[in-house]
Amino acid sequence: MPAHGTQEVDTRTLRRVIAAASIGNFVEWFDFAAYGFLATILTREFFPSGDPTVGLLKTFAVFAVAFAFRPLGGLFFGVVGDRIGRKRTLAFTILLMAGSTTLIGLLPTYASIGYWAPLLLTVIRCVQGFSAGGEYAGACAYVMEHAPRRRRAFFGSFVPVSTFSSFACAAVVAYLLEASLSSQAMIDWGWRVPFLIAAPVGLIGVYLRVSLNETPAFQALEGKHEVAHAPLLETLHSQSANILKLGAFVSVTALSFYTFTTYFATYLQVAGHLSRGTSLLVTVLALVFAAALCPLAGLFSDLVGRRATIATTCIFIILSVYPAFSLGGSGALTPSLTGVALLAIGAVLSGVVTAPLMSEVFATRTRYTASAITYNLAYTLFGGTAPLVATWLIATTGTTLSPAYYLIAMSIVAMIGGLALPETSRISLAEAGAPTGSGASSARRSFERTI
Repeated sequence: MPAHGTQEVDTRTLRRVIAAASIGNFVEWFDFAAYGFLATILTREFFPSGDPTVGLLKTFAVFAVAFAFRPLGGLFFGVVGDRIGRKRTLAFTILLMAGSTTLIGLLPTYASIGYWAPLLLTVIRCVQGFSAGGEYAGACAYVMEHAPRRRRAFFGSFVPVSTFSSFACAAVVAYLLEASLSSQAMIDWGWRVPFLIAAPVGLIGVYLRVSLNETPAFQALEGKHEVAHAPLLETLHSQSANILKLGAFVSVTALSFYTFTTYFATYLQVAGHLSRGTSLLVTVLALVFAAALCPLAGLFSDLVGRRATIATTCIFIILSVYPAFSLGGSGALTPSLTGVALLAIGAVLSGVVTAPLMSEVFATRTRYTASAITYNLAYTLFGGTAPLVATWLIATTGTTLSPAYYLIAMSIVAMIGGLALPETSRISLAEAGAPTGSGASSARRSFERTI
């Protein structure tokens, strides 16, 4: 018989769980991608300036502000999620995220309300970043705490599917709007459409999350009256070492993801001199390829285990990233597609194994808090800065291949940290993050006495 709190759910419920978890993640990343694709129009509407470069820098500065608030959001929602449960917390994060995204689509521009326009845009972006900080780690925990023990990576892979799909959809929507509308119509109202899409999608997500039950793992904690009273203190007391180890691996997950999804389209234009339309086509095709690859990566990780997947991922990135950048800078379509596909494989492998690791490494009592801290710090430090660091490296070294060396170096660090973790693919989540049996209860009582 399965341990209490780890019972498997039926397939129909599991599908609804995956849909509920994925749709919020889709809204989160769709917004981030749409903001980047529409940066030049947003610059004109909210940051008018005599110098277009200055205006664009202000637009991307507001983009970066959202990342600064992600760790704060992760900390807040992680603690809340470990106190009141995954379901209610995730319902609130998607409501906050979809609502703030919709507000961008309704904002008056600088021409209408002056400096209030960029100020309000900045505040809304801060709210988005704050809510996003609690989304991904919670969505992964929600799926993992429902999934069968031996198929956690496979079912968890559909959360990264929604991430890559959201970027592809945002790119397609932006392209279709620009292709079908006149320049004036795009400026007048077309740019608002991607942000307004968040309203109906977000409401569907709220309905799905509210209509589902709490996870079996959290229900078990509630039933035994073992819900953490101070999740942050307990996390820092008992999970600091695992946060550092897993954080080292998640750093390459973040770096490879943003290099692939955000920076490489620019690299194709700067180093390979491809047109904006061609680079966008290459990126969309690669994103669709990445989304399709995720379930296969999940099956692979469930088959060979987490440590073997970590090693495979890091070695693959080390061996493939230099050819990927070389091909991307060739200026030809087919080699560029091959190069971005190599980057996609590394991003998919790392992203798919990260999803179950964030639940398998940390105990149920502090899983939301610990995984949110680990994920958001790594993504803020290494993901959000990826385009900036890559651009700086090229400018400083004078070689367009320097970002490849950065990824190689981080892959080595990631492999050291990731392989320091134990194998977790076969454990029950009730046993995660702490010794089993009386040792776990003794350790917990010892911590509770210290606070």
